[in-house]
Amino acid sequence: MQLKTPSVADIRQKTVLVRVDFNVPLEKDGDGWRVANEEKITTSLETIAFLTKHQAKVLLISHLGRPGGKPVKKFSLAQICRLLAEMIGAPVEFSPNTVGPEANQAVDRLHPGAVLILENTRFQPEEESNDASFAKELASLAQVYVNDDFSTAHRRHASTTGVAAHLPSFAGFHFSNELDQLSSMITNPKRPLVMVVGGKKISDKVQAVINLTKLADAVLLGGGTANNFLKAEGFKIYNSFVEDAPPDKQKRKVNYVKVAQELIESTKHDQILVDGYIPLPKIMMPIDMVAASSPDSTTTEVIELINNNHHHTKGGSEQGKHSPHRLMFLDIGPKTVRLYQEVIGQAGSIFWNGPMGVFEKSAFSHGTKEIARSIAKSAAQTMVGGGDTLAAIAKFKLKNRYDHVSASGGASLEFLSGEKLPAVEELLK
Repeated sequence: MQLKTPSVADIRQKTVLVRVDFNVPLEKDGDGWRVANEEKITTSLETIAFLTKHQAKVLLISHLGRPGGKPVKKFSLAQICRLLAEMIGAPVEFSPNTVGPEANQAVDRLHPGAVLILENTRFQPEEESNDASFAKELASLAQVYVNDDFSTAHRRHASTTGVAAHLPSFAGFHFSNELDQLSSMITNPKRPLVMVVGGKKISDKVQAVINLTKLADAVLLGGGTANNFLKAEGFKIYNSFVEDAPPDKQKRKVNYVKVAQELIESTKHDQILVDGYIPLPKIMMPIDMVAASSPDSTTTEVIELINNNHHHTKGGSEQGKHSPHRLMFLDIGPKTVRLYQEVIGQAGSIFWNGPMGVFEKSAFSHGTKEIARSIAKSAAQTMVGGGDTLAAIAKFKLKNRYDHVSASGGASLEFLSGEKLPAVEELLK
């Protein structure tokens, strides 16, 4: 799938409206807020540099947070200006309005090769409803539209699809690269393809898991996602998190334990050979788990799932201190780590989404850290994605050790689920 990126002739000395991803995490700073992680801002620097080099007037639009269609000071994009200015080594102007007379005046004042950030698109109630009039007004500010925000490619919003209907439209360099990397993972992966899936909720990625299970040679499970599969196989999961609420009490009307059961059943005859002769099931669940009564507990136990043995590991107390009904699985165990490392070491391609446990707590970070290190050391083509996964590799100082790191979250998972992304479809027209 090849998207058209802008040439010099397309943008030279023109006013270009660029959808970027400035939806950065924020943290409290005295009475206000500050950007906690600047990673997302950097994703569009290549596109911005190309446009300014060729004397385009660059208008940047993005959302930040969920302000609910009204101005919220915490989510103003004004706070991004200084950070972006430092990154590009040039002043960045700001318009407190997204559209309207003041925004028009700010665009008129802008010099060729300069950059202007327009206020948060989601301060406008018409943004998320993809209002045609708002999209047209936004488009009237520019001559060309570039979408460089793959993270919202699955949204049909005014600034992602609506604007593209009114202007010559192109994919930014980051957007195009994200799509190329994801397409390659689906259409031409190096074998064996190993998929590592963790995170708390299977519901966030169930369609991607189903789709990639068909493509993958091995699926390694961890985190809360694994609990659904363990329960489906009849293992005790005690007080561990699992998404098994009756469908009539859920928004999505899906029984995820049943989904796990169906996946296991559909792949029961599929195997991967480790070391060329040891057959293992395609879908691999943890064989031991690190458990405690809460993520804040100072004592942990390793539970071997095959024979249900409990081994006390930390805190100086006797074996089996925790009441079994209070136990929750919070990390994969050491035997599971070694098993997964064997499979990862023989992979040709690896896709990883979701930590193996509550990595934010040191007592439950070992599984995620060791899997992250093993993937980083692998000779395979590696792709990691998802907000929690990115936070984990940043914590373990490994973010530059993978072939591709994707911050696009939901859009990536929808694409890997086989869904068409509205923003991509609009750019293909």
